Amino acid sequence: MPSAAPQAAPGAAPPRRPLAARATAELVGTAALVAVVIGSGIQATELTKDVGVQLLANSLATVFGLGVLILLLGPVSGAHFNPVVTLAEWWTGRRGGTGVTIREVAAYVPAQIVGAVAGAILADAMFGRPLVEWSTHDRSAGHLLLGEVVATAGLILMIFGLARTDRLRYAPVAVASYIGAAYWFTSSTSFANPAVTIGRAFSDTFAGIAPGSLAGFIVMQLIGGVVGLALVALVFVPERGAAE
Repeated sequence: MPSAAPQAAPGAAPPRRPLAARATAELVGTAALVAVVIGSGIQATELTKDVGVQLLANSLATVFGLGVLILLLGPVSGAHFNPVVTLAEWWTGRRGGTGVTIREVAAYVPAQIVGAVAGAILADAMFGRPLVEWSTHDRSAGHLLLGEVVATAGLILMIFGLARTDRLRYAPVAVASYIGAAYWFTSSTSFANPAVTIGRAFSDTFAGIAPGSLAGFIVMQLIGGVVGLALVALVFVPERGAAE
């Protein structure tokens, strides 16, 4: 009996389906992720005024939604849904590795950003809100920016650490669990994703971010990606025999 092929996950080289299909998977997955984040935030604020309960509801919905999306779309595109993950995979595979090519980066990143904006508009539409309403939630404080560096570095360390140890089959659970935990242990509630950050600026809700705070968050996320890759190189050193 032929065995089932292992499913791809973030940081892995997905089966080489047509690039249009992979870019569409990234668009749809990112749109669904942002719709989950914003929609659950709206629902939570309508059900309770307790901010702690709101954050709990928002984080739980994100954990379950993200895990399902990675499981579903990982075999198609790798389920990045995140320009930092896409760029990190390109960087690690640029010297003949199995990562995405620069052509694929050029398709994935715009698809992720368009998907994030579409997901925000969809969430607003489902709850009868203005389709585009710029967020007024300022997140420019220095401690929040530090939180984004930590959140993104941890995400990259985990994804590519799993890849280095041949455990990417656990990515749906591991990535979703990490993001759920980072909602609570980082001051910024762990955006850790430039595309999702842009999308959340389009909704003046619990999960939103003011447009004026976008640049700082995105820069810190990119820095976090670099820090995460550096930690991967330091921690997951190839075994001596394999290196030789």
